Amino acid sequence: MLSAIVIGAPYGSTKEQAAAIYANTFAQLGFVTLAFDQVYMGESAGEPRHVASPDLYAESFSAAVDYPGTKAKHVNREQISVIGISGGAGFALSAAAVDTRIKSVVTISMYDMTDIREMANLAPEQLFQLKDQLSKQRWDDFENGQPDYHPSFPEEPYDSIDDLPNHDELTNEWLRFYALKRGFHPNTRGTATTTSNLAMLEFSALDYIKEISPRPILFIYGDNAHSRSYSERAYYLANQPKQRLIVKKLRTY
Repeated sequence: MLSAIVIGAPYGSTKEQAAAIYANTFAQLGFVTLAFDQVYMGESAGEPRHVASPDLYAESFSAAVDYPGTKAKHVNREQISVIGISGGAGFALSAAAVDTRIKSVVTISMYDMTDIREMANLAPEQLFQLKDQLSKQRWDDFENGQPDYHPSFPEEPYDSIDDLPNHDELTNEWLRFYALKRGFHPNTRGTATTTSNLAMLEFSALDYIKEISPRPILFIYGDNAHSRSYSERAYYLANQPKQRLIVKKLRTY
């Protein structure tokens, strides 16, 4: 019987990108691997497209665990783990907190997409303005017949770094992968519908992270990573057994 690993794509990404790289690597090491598209994204179903629903994103990890445990008869059901990458990592932790079939969790360069308050560093009055703006956007979406959506990545890949738009360093770091031929995929336009942030504001991915114990969690992140604080907060909140793997690198982002 073989161990299985379920790999969720980064937020706004698709399975053919980072998730597939991890899946292929672990498959070569003898694991049964499954990389999947989140609901409303990539080749997964769901309308309207590009909606990000945190409860369904967490559910997608559990749905992905269903598959190797039922369809792959050579998989040991007691040895199924999940990997969450970047903005998908918080939802992997949320799923593991309630789904005891997940026997271990690895997060890589974690972003907690449900922690918009910290991500945007909003004062109370700014937070209210954001809620008010997003709430009223729902009326606009209804009148327009579709949700407001502003993709982050181009329809066609850029040929070189020199062709990238002039953004801040962090945005350009994402574009160097997703907007160039080495990481581009036509199903990946990045981000989610504008009003998806309302759902993130009413959901906390880490509320029950302590309940993952006694199953282990490994947090992997860079020493200078922009997302470092999310991994460290999750590590602080989690019960044992837990471990950090901090990767030293020269880049700031």
